Amino acid sequence: MMIRHIVLIRFRADVTEAQVAAMFEELEAIRSKISGVLSITSGRSESPEKIERGYMHGFVVDFDGWDALDAYQTHPDHKALGAKLVAHAEGGLDGILVFDLPVHE
Repeated sequence: MMIRHIVLIRFRADVTEAQVAAMFEELEAIRSKISGVLSITSGRSESPEKIERGYMHGFVVDFDGWDALDAYQTHPDHKALGAKLVAHAEGGLDGILVFDLPVHE
């Protein structure tokens, strides 16, 4: 069973797109360090519905199972990046949504 880890972020107004891109590059670098990461997609919303409610950036990481997600969550690079995301989010942790979805194929 694949696990889809979905993270939506409301960045503070003073955070630049370049800073966001740098954080997403850090995220991409984690892929080669953790077994079981199937894919990583990140970016800014381009939704025509325009109902993001301030969550204009996000990423999705697909894992080959719960063990891979656990390895990701405990990895020091993830913890460092997570702290950086929280520091740059509007209201800290309140500016971040995380949703883990089991995907049965």
